[in-house]
Amino acid sequence: MMPTPETVFDPALDLELRREVDVPPHLVWRAWTEPELLMKWFTPAPWRTTACELDLRPGGRFRTVMEGPNGERHDSTGCVLAVVPQSLLVFTDALGPGYRPTGEGFMTGSVAISPTATGTLYIARAVHKDEAARKQHEEMGFHQGWATALDQLVALAKTL
Repeated sequence: MMPTPETVFDPALDLELRREVDVPPHLVWRAWTEPELLMKWFTPAPWRTTACELDLRPGGRFRTVMEGPNGERHDSTGCVLAVVPQSLLVFTDALGPGYRPTGEGFMTGSVAISPTATGTLYIARAVHKDEAARKQHEEMGFHQGWATALDQLVALAKTL
């Protein structure tokens, strides 16, 4: 069996958030794949996601606009690499739509979800080109930021 992107993890280069959450996988999937829902949880407060475009097919656009409380703005356009409905989404900012190189890529992300007896096993990974990029992302607050965003996703999913 060929390994899927979520099974390849190098702790020297990659960061991971792994947690079981008490909402069903289909709601976690919806929160990740419906732009109007993703905008409600994706960015840790007080930041906000103010735009999202998501073409759920390999080579499709994955764009988010994040805005900070002091007027900061981060507009990121990337590319969907893999989609396994209800279980895996892989995307990158190293490539734009149609797999065109951006020249500005920072990471490849993967979100794997699977059912558990009480909810969903959620594994989010950020894969980096080198140890310096990994360290930079960690120092930017990967663990706290991605955990806060997951808490926001779970709170939203409980209202769906």
